[in-house]
Parts: sequence; C-alpha cells; structure tokens
Amino acid sequence: MEKTNFITENSDSYDDIQLSCSHSIEADKIVANPFLTRGLCQIPSKDGNNRERFHCRCCKLSTYDWLKDIEAPFSANSQIVEVQFKNSHKDFFNLPNGESKFEVGDIVVVESTTGYDIGIISLTGEVVKLQMKNKKVTHATKRIYRRAKAADIGRWISFVNREKDTMMQSRYAAWDLNLNMKVNDVEYQGDGTKAIFYYSAEERIDFRELIKILAEKFKIRIEMRQIGVRQEAARLGGIGSCGREICCASWRNSFQSVSTSTARTQQLSLNPQKLAGQCGKLKCCLNYENESYLSELKSFPDTHIVLKTEKGDALCHKIDIFKKLMWYAYREDSSHMLYAIPVEKAKEIIEINRKKKINQLEDYAEINQGKTEEVNYDIDDLININD
Repeated sequence: MEKTNFITENSDSYDDIQLSCSHSIEADKIVANPFLTRGLCQIPSKDGNNRERFHCRCCKLSTYDWLKDIEAPFSANSQIVEVQFKNSHKDFFNLPNGESKFEVGDIVVVESTTGYDIGIISLTGEVVKLQMKNKKVTHATKRIYRRAKAADIGRWISFVNREKDTMMQSRYAAWDLNLNMKVNDVEYQGDGTKAIFYYSAEERIDFRELIKILAEKFKIRIEMRQIGVRQEAARLGGIGSCGREICCASWRNSFQSVSTSTARTQQLSLNPQKLAGQCGKLKCCLNYENESYLSELKSFPDTHIVLKTEKGDALCHKIDIFKKLMWYAYREDSSHMLYAIPVEKAKEIIEINRKKKINQLEDYAEINQGKTEEVNYDIDDLININD
C-alpha cells in the first residue's frame, strides 16, 4: 500500500513543501504579452481593430461601465474620456473637436508634457464624470490628438518590448553604484523619448549619477518616481492568503494605516508571517472588519477584571467575539484548564463578586479545554510590519 504523508492543520511552516504544476500554454501566452498590464489580452494589431482585444478585467484598478446600456436623458455627449496606460496609470483627456466618435478599446495618441504618448480609451460617456468626481479631478487639461495609426502602434510595440530589458539593466546600474534601491517597473512614453522608472527605497537616494548613466545608455529622458512597498506590491500583483488577487492590484487605490492594535482587537496571534502581506507590511484587509469588532466589544466586560472564586482568582486569557465567549483560567492551577464563559454569565459573576465569591468557574462554563503555550514573537519583526 502506498504511503501518504499528511500535514496537520497546526503546522506553521511549509518551507519544505515543493509545489509544482504542469506546463500551461495559456500561461506562456500571458507571460509573452507585455500589453496585458495595459488591458490588452493580445499584442495590438497594427492594421486591425483592437477594440475586441481590450478588456477592463485585464487592467489593474479596472472600472466597469454600468451606465453603458442606459440611454442618457439628453443628447449631449461627454467630451472627456478616461485613457489607460500601464498598470494603474490612468488620466482624463478632452476629445478633439469634429472627430468621429471614440469607443472603449481605441488606441489613441494623446498630449503629454513633452512629445506625445499612446494609450487605450478605457471609459467613455457619463460614467467618466463620476470617475473624475471619485478621483477629485475637476477638469481635463490635456487632449487626444487622433486615433493611433499603424506606424504609431508599430513604434509603440517596439518601445513596450524594451521595458523589461531596460528595467533589468537599470537594476544592474544601480547595483554597480551601490545604491540601496530597487527598480520595480519601467514605462516608456508612446513616442519613445521618455521613460518613467518606478523604484522603492528605505531611505533618501541620490540617483543623479544613475540618471546620467541611464540617459546616456538609452538616449531618452529619465523620470524617477519613488513608490512605497504597498505600491510596489500593487504593480507586481499576486495572490493573497485568501486565494484571491491582492486588493491593491485589483481595486484598491488608497492605503490606510494599519497597526498591530487592529490585530489585537480581532484577537489574532501576533505572528508576523501570518499578519504581513506580500508587501511585508500588515495586510490592508485587517481594517475591513475592524469597526464590527469594535462595535461588538462594547458589549463585553473589561478583560482585566479578575473573577473571584472559592478556588482562587481567575483571569481572562482570550475572548471569542462572535460566539460571545470569554475564556478564563485560575491564576494558580496546575491543570492549565481554560473555561469558556458566556458574556452574560461573566457579567453576572462580576456583579456577584461585589458582594461575595462564587463557588467555581465550572458551574458557569460551557466549554473546557487545555491551555496552549503562548508563542512570543520578536518585537523587531512586529515593528517592521507596522506602518
């Protein structure tokens, strides 16, 4: 009989597990498509219609146009559209006067600070105004020049194909200069005259020498943009411990501060390996239900209150917020037993203790279990993942 190895639920370390999967042709197609970060499921065609190749679900921070099938109560069309560039880089542009109607998926040549850029229209119509209001943009200052021609798209493809190699060479250049920084991504402008280098660093970096080297090597204008570790994770993407795409890569565009007090409120073990996301900081989702926990905790008595019994004083070790249970143990008890007492009974015991001691916790407990040893985690690790 073939022997099968099982992993227990309580295993904290999975370092020795070797995960592998069969070769996938579809995975190769995804890796070979540098335009996926711009919302195109295939490399754009120079002469054909690229509207069918654009899918908002391929974009990070994508927006679904839920007004597209609703006829506007007036005939005036919105003269502003949203244009998608790489990853979460989006902007709003005015349509050219007298030009035929633009649609989602059109590759367009747009105005830039210097030269021109190429992007893909991701939103049109009335929903653009709502998106501008959501992003607190009052008006669009730049405009669309025209639809991209075959020559424009051809040049655009060649520049996009250079981005990965440019990123790696810029990393090597930074290492040669002993700069404590990491270049995470590179985005070429559509006309190829400029490139944006996104980097992360823990301290202030003097990259003037690096800019000189890169400008001389690639013959382009260089713009350096520093991003935090959370923004780095958003650009790289990935799958979270929940099994879904990480929030910052799919829909989240702002980051609220998360502290270890949030984990304590939710009675979570202060294990840095479990509390930290792919960015190395506390998971943003710890904030999602925090208000619900704080609201429920208002109905609990103070956990620092000692229960007085004939068998000795009892201290609260943990609580189960949504089962409304408080786990107590005797201060001096060699059996190391925990007793789960409902919140209402705990309040009753506290009220009785004002006059006298109760007999024992066992008379009020619903569940008894053995006490587990508490793991003390390195305080430095907790500080590193805290915002």
